[in-house]
Amino acid sequence: MENFQGSPSARKLSVLFYFFICCTAAQALSLNPPAISHYDRKLLALVPSTPLVLQYHKGPLLTGPGSINVYLLWYGNFSSLQKATVSDFFASVGGNVPAQPSASSWWAITQQYKDSDKRSVSPVVKIGGETSDALCSRGKKLMRSDMAILVRGALATKLFPIDAKGIYIVLTAADVYVERFCMDSCGFHDSIPITNSKSASKILLAWVGNSGVQCPGQCAWPFAAPLYGPPTPPLIPPNGDVGVDGMIINIATILAGAATNPFNTGYYQGDALAPLEAVTACAGIFGKGAYSGYPGELLVDKKSKSSFNTYGVNNRMFLLPSMWEPSKFACETTLF
Repeated sequence: MENFQGSPSARKLSVLFYFFICCTAAQALSLNPPAISHYDRKLLALVPSTPLVLQYHKGPLLTGPGSINVYLLWYGNFSSLQKATVSDFFASVGGNVPAQPSASSWWAITQQYKDSDKRSVSPVVKIGGETSDALCSRGKKLMRSDMAILVRGALATKLFPIDAKGIYIVLTAADVYVERFCMDSCGFHDSIPITNSKSASKILLAWVGNSGVQCPGQCAWPFAAPLYGPPTPPLIPPNGDVGVDGMIINIATILAGAATNPFNTGYYQGDALAPLEAVTACAGIFGKGAYSGYPGELLVDKKSKSSFNTYGVNNRMFLLPSMWEPSKFACETTLF
């Protein structure tokens, strides 16, 4: 599914990683940052006009008791600080963070997503492995199909194990161009078949790009002025990096979508080819009172003046998107 959650403005008629068909082009664009769907996170409309109910389509979810292992393939040049910020996000989601509201309490919402056997999505997320392709072995202009080639290459060379419950995420640097990036997608998740393996017939693949240079107004909103819609001033990113803090929003969107709708037979609303998933259904909402072009009421760090809504490990702060909560039939953030 597509995830185009960047700027509220970028929400287009296209369905993101299930993305919404919006009201008016201008309004839709100003509403939603890229959202994620089973495959891509696209720009969506912030508030769907129909009742928001994500139906369960009887397929498998990434349920417990084991952890959801994330395998990161860094493509292009990332600084050690950028890598540490992303790594701390996963540690925060999968760990116990004392300060509240926390990234782990945000992830706890997924516990309400249950499969046919009443098993909940796994509460534990951790990094299972990392590798780097800093020299960009396939160049700096990639097709979406290159993501599968990169992941299969890492599996073939034993850089990553074949993990039926893993999510293999390709993260592209700010100067790497990806097909449809910034046009209708900030990231995506999908599944690809695996042959000659006894442990899995297919694995989960995802991609998220650093939009700090190419399209911050679309994929890093609200940390950049929206490309379309009301010219609202950008917020200060909690980790001091517009591109990476924007990536965190998109990674969170895709992580939730992949866990609750891994094979497009889980929880979603709308067309299976462009579904609204756990987070893309709530695109543009980060705090109470959110509306088109306004992310909602957020916490503000007294020292840096940055905006956030969750705490993480190592004194991190993150801005995480709202997630649809099955028990309330509504989009919830840790600040509600």
